[in-house]
Parts: sequence; structure tokens; C-alpha cells
Amino acid sequence: MSNTVPKILIVGGGYAGFYTAWKLEKHLRKGEAEVTIVDPLPYMTYQPFLPEVAAGSIEARHSVVALRRHLKRTTVVTAKVTGIDHANRTATITPDQGEPWQESYDQIVVTAGAVSRTFPIPGIADNAIGLKTIEEAVAIRDRLMSNFDKASVLPPGPERDRLLTVIVVGGGFAGIEVFAELRSLASALLKDYPQLRFEDTHFHLIEAMSRIMPEVSLPTSEWVLKNLATRGANVHLDTQVTGAVNGNIELSTGDVLPSDLIIWTAGVMANPTVVRGSDLPVEERGRIRTRPDLRVGTEEEIVEGAWAAGDVSAVPDLTGAGVGGYCVPNAQHAVRQAKLLARNLTAVLRGELPQEYIHHNLGAVAGLGLYVGVFQSGKIALKGFIAWLAHRGYHGLAMPSWERKWRVLWGWWNNFWLGRDMVNLSTVQNPRYVFEEFAARPKPPQQ
Repeated sequence: MSNTVPKILIVGGGYAGFYTAWKLEKHLRKGEAEVTIVDPLPYMTYQPFLPEVAAGSIEARHSVVALRRHLKRTTVVTAKVTGIDHANRTATITPDQGEPWQESYDQIVVTAGAVSRTFPIPGIADNAIGLKTIEEAVAIRDRLMSNFDKASVLPPGPERDRLLTVIVVGGGFAGIEVFAELRSLASALLKDYPQLRFEDTHFHLIEAMSRIMPEVSLPTSEWVLKNLATRGANVHLDTQVTGAVNGNIELSTGDVLPSDLIIWTAGVMANPTVVRGSDLPVEERGRIRTRPDLRVGTEEEIVEGAWAAGDVSAVPDLTGAGVGGYCVPNAQHAVRQAKLLARNLTAVLRGELPQEYIHHNLGAVAGLGLYVGVFQSGKIALKGFIAWLAHRGYHGLAMPSWERKWRVLWGWWNNFWLGRDMVNLSTVQNPRYVFEEFAARPKPPQQ
């Protein structure tokens, strides 16, 4: 290309994209390259905090990282990448307003992340909600609290039961955490609703496999099941959702569970908009084929100028612990891959060789509501309060930048003394409702 300064285009501003740009700013010398990051949202979401946001334990704004505030030498473009023509080193940028344009680049980094993976089950697309974005977490919290308000003025019966029934589909970490956090929130809400009893609230988790949380040992997952049972939560193993029409959740066992809040956490898939719109090689699960050094390609062939990391990529797990031989899609891998990608990309620009990604899993930690958690690292398992402290300690420190860390830690400290904030802001989704109700309108013309 005619420009003497290499142009680096980062597709996606999630974990991997943000950390790649953040670290490139530290590794690249001034004027060594131009870096642009493109994402439809102006912030990175720290997804491990989503269950606590849904439960009101963390302020929503504190669990996201503003791209423009923390990327000082990177051009931030709030738009979607809807096409990648790597053969000609151009990408199609589509903004929310205005016309799409072609952006040229020398090096492209694809870190577009993943979206909820659903199945063609009747009613799921229309009635369920995922847990991949901060907006979803806030909506879940407000829906649960709104349902408490509605149920408190209803007599006992089917409609009140429906409002106070929460269904979570998927027994992985995300599903179990949001399930347990919402159970904890509902229990805390009851003291402010004397019309409702604990027995009026119903929580059901649906899991197609014979166990939950495959990331931890079987004894640890069984302890979680027992703990949830003591808190009035029901877990349905070896069970599938067959329908969700009109708020009625139909199960493969024949049971029907009426509910106004259905949360889908049963799997993710690589961002299809980016993957399908590119000419980069894709493997059978729809992820971009990526080498251990995070360049796109295979062991035999390198796609020059193309890199990938995070959930959108199929990175070989050289430790041998990955499912199917690849790194599992989680934050631990995404962050570490991004840090290495920034170093490798800088090295290639300087004519040096990149290094291969290898990371031994540090373990798994999950919060199960206030003061309850689990931690698993190898054969070491912690449960209860000490594991909850480990969960908060790990994620509090893992939150990028001290500015964000302090906001999260300060919020936890305030909640410890004051309790979690129970304000319901569901009407923010229709902020003009009062204005519209009382606004003066022109009289219709006389006939």
C-alpha cells in the first residue's frame, strides 16, 4: 500500500479486541503504526460481572470499559464490520447512521467475539433473553423487580405464579451464576414485599446434560446442586426445552412451566455477521481458523496480514486440555491471547518471529449469590464464603484499568454497609412515557 505507516484494523471491541489495542499502544513506538478499532458499542463489557449486574450487586456502568477513555492512541469507530475482503485488504464498515464505506488496512485483527447460540425452538426467539450484553443483564434485573411489583398487588393464582417464576436454560457457568444470583436477589426482595412469601417464588434451571458446570469436578458440581436445593431452586437435568410459546415453557419431560422471565445461556457461537462476511478460512464450528501464534491459517499455510483471537477464533490448545483440541471460549483465554497477539503483531512488523500461545488453565471460580461461591483449580476445590471471596478478588483485580477496578471495589464496599441498590429502572426503556401521556397535541382539523 502507498501509506508508509502500517494500518492495523481491529474488528471488535470486546475482551480480545480491547486488550489487543490497549497493549499495542504500549508496545508500538510513536508513529510505528496506525491502529483503528471498530465495534458497534463504544465500550467493552466485562462479561463475568453480568450475573452480578443482573442481581443488582454491581452498577451496570462500572462493569464496562469506555474505549475512548482508555485507548488514547487508537482511532475508535462506532460501527459494524459487515464484510472483510482480505484478498484486497479492505473491510466494509457500516455505521448506524450514514452510508457504508471501505476501509483499507495492512494488518487485520478479528476479535468479534461470540453471540448467543439458540435452536429453532418455538417461542424462544420471541420470548427469551440472553446474557451476553450489559443491556440484557439490566433488562433481566428490571424485569424481575417489575414482576415483584406486579405480583404484590395480585391475589394468589396462576398469573402471580407466572410473574414470580424464573427459568434459566443452560447449566454452564453463565447459567448457574445468573440463576443463583437471581435466587439471592429474589430472597432479598421479599423483606420489602410483605404480600409475598418465599414459597411464592419459583426458580427452575433446565440442563440437557446429566450434570451442571462441566468446568469443575463432579463432586463440586454436586455440591452446587445441593446448595441450590437448600435455597429453593429447582434444577432439571437430562431435560430439554421443547417450546416457549405464550410464556409457557414446555419440557421434554412433559412438564409445562408458565414464566414471564426466560433466560437463555445454553451455548454461544462465533459472531456470524463477521465470519460469514469475510473471505478468511473458517473451521467446521464456524470459527476462524487460527494458528497457535494467533495468525489466521493452518499449520501448513499462513494467511499473511490476518490475526484472530477470542471466541471468534479456533486457537489450538497446546496444553492438550482444550475441548476438541482448541481453546475454550472464555475470558481467561481471550485476555491472554490478546496480550500475546499484540506482542506478536509488533514483532512481525519489526521483522521478528511471533511466539505460540500456550496457557495452562488457572482454574474456575463462580459466584452463587451473596457470600456463596465455588473455586476449582486441579484437585483443589473451595466452596462457600471463602470461594466467594476468591471470586470477587479474582474478578476485581482482572477488571482492566485501575479506574474501573476502583469503581467496582467502591460499589462492593458501599453495598456491604448499605445493601444492594434495589431501584427498579425498567421505565428507562420507554423514557418518554410520561411526556407522551401529558403532552399537548394539535386538535384534529374541523371537517
